[in-house]
Amino acid sequence: MNNRVQMKVNSEGVSSSRVYLPAGQSYACLLDFFISNFPHIEPSEWSARFSEELVMTADGIPVKAGDAYLPNTHLLYFRRLAREPEIPFEERILFQDEHILVADKPHFLPVTPSGLYLHQTLLNRLKKTTGIQNLSPIHRIDRDTAGLVIFSVNPKKRAQYQNLFRDRAVKKVYEAIAPFSEELMAKLPMTYQSRLEESEHFLQMQEVEGEVNADTLIELLEVNKPWAKYRLTPGSGKKHQLRCHLNSLAIPIRHDQIYPILTPYQEYDLGFSKSLQLLAKVLRFKDPVTGVDREFISQRSLNLRTD
Repeated sequence: MNNRVQMKVNSEGVSSSRVYLPAGQSYACLLDFFISNFPHIEPSEWSARFSEELVMTADGIPVKAGDAYLPNTHLLYFRRLAREPEIPFEERILFQDEHILVADKPHFLPVTPSGLYLHQTLLNRLKKTTGIQNLSPIHRIDRDTAGLVIFSVNPKKRAQYQNLFRDRAVKKVYEAIAPFSEELMAKLPMTYQSRLEESEHFLQMQEVEGEVNADTLIELLEVNKPWAKYRLTPGSGKKHQLRCHLNSLAIPIRHDQIYPILTPYQEYDLGFSKSLQLLAKVLRFKDPVTGVDREFISQRSLNLRTD
């Protein structure tokens, strides 16, 4: 059995998934195998994927729905979406060498495929424009957040860059627009600390009693009442940390659809005029491969308007 199955990328930059066909099982054909092993996907969807040659051998040769089941082999397959939201904003590549690529992501664009998003993701757009099939994100930011994302170009060096984030050796600086607070202004700059854990709803985090596991340095940059621009420097990397911390201080980030109130998810009508006013502005670290001190700054900005 050959375990060195290579991932394929189609013309749109979308990466394949792979599945192993184990021994000891019997199916009349490949279609029956996929229907049985992926019950959450409609049989008609698998038939369509076979018809569109989206299921193939490890060597990229399309197979047919009625082909025989061959145990101890791998197959590759691509997702297919009947409809996908179009994101009318462009990413920018700020830096690229033989090890990493730094992209400046627009609001609304997911970093990786999930849910309704397949082609309209930062990863797949970059794979298509650069032709780098091994491209993979070293860290991620929310779909709603704009700004800097680092990708690995060389799989052999990826772990060294990931370890920077694991060891908190990367200084991350964000900017956000949120309500101006006279009460809070007297306390800034301040480091806000709390314990964050997942709530009953998987989309929301919550503050709970207990040992602190999240801290954010908050600084005031500019005021245009009733709004203000803040610089946020997280000392930890908890999910939704910045959004949750500002909400706890009664200054939720402008256009936040999760805090303080979780609003119904809009699948297609995304309201592009109301982007979350949160920007991953700066990344600083010592390059673990080259030893160079790196600083990357997003070319994007948040507009402190009052309308």
